[in-house]
Amino acid sequence: MDELKVFTGNAHPALAQAVTEYLCIPLGGCEVFQFSNENIFVRILENVRQRDTFVIQPISSPVNKNLVELLIMLDALKRASAGRITAVVPCYGYGRTDKKDQPRVPITARLIADLLTVAGANRLLTVDLHAAQIQGFFNIPVDELTALNLLSAYFREKNLDNLVVVATDIGITKRARDLAHNLNAPLAIMEKRRIGNIDQIETLNIIGEVDGKVALTVDDEIDTAGSLVNTVTTLIERGAKEVYSCCTHPVFSGQAIQKIASSTVKEVVVTDTIPVNEEKKLDKITVLPIAPLLGEAIHRIHTGLSVGAMFE
Repeated sequence: MDELKVFTGNAHPALAQAVTEYLCIPLGGCEVFQFSNENIFVRILENVRQRDTFVIQPISSPVNKNLVELLIMLDALKRASAGRITAVVPCYGYGRTDKKDQPRVPITARLIADLLTVAGANRLLTVDLHAAQIQGFFNIPVDELTALNLLSAYFREKNLDNLVVVATDIGITKRARDLAHNLNAPLAIMEKRRIGNIDQIETLNIIGEVDGKVALTVDDEIDTAGSLVNTVTTLIERGAKEVYSCCTHPVFSGQAIQKIASSTVKEVVVTDTIPVNEEKKLDKITVLPIAPLLGEAIHRIHTGLSVGAMFE
């Protein structure tokens, strides 16, 4: 893999290091820092001319700083004549703003797609987008990986009896159905409503049977954990014996950790598409490594193998 180069900004260097260890190559050298005036500076420290380059950078907190770092790194590689530039964005920030659902609001997920392309990305590699249609916002190839098999394998080993998989809202139903199929379990769906533009959820109904069962909720991300706590409380009230939860992206903003700690959820299983700091690692939070999945996808993209075959 002499022609393969992997770089990273400051968003998640531990993930990038784990990916390069999987690929058995060194992490590409670069300087990425912020001046006192908050301007970001990037310098690539290696020859990348006509090389196959990958930049690993989730658009996670601090979202805007990490996004601009990514854009500037892509531009630096483009101006250094890199052969192909792949933006590896394990967590696609602003993905929840994927449609115009109110008057006079933007479609920010599309704007981010345009920014990445203009900055120099020839390809996007990401994990579990909030909405599948975001792929269509790009005019470059998009490879969307899923952590579903990783999560399925974890819960299959736990061998939970009388399990029911619960979609936390209508939009996540397809992903929840796939997880339920992998675990040979029935599916239930939470019907809920978001109140305005604030992080407040109102649960309306549960479609499916949860009484006397072990519930496993599934979502693409856990942000403030308000929806998670609300869902867990409702499931227990409807007769669920205990509740587990899983998601791909552990955003954990605001008081999320405190809410999870005080809730009755048995275990929350996430991946490390976003760094989970030590203060966020509760006993009931399990973090699964995503690096082998990303590393294998990067290897397949570089060598021209099928990425889709990973999930067949």
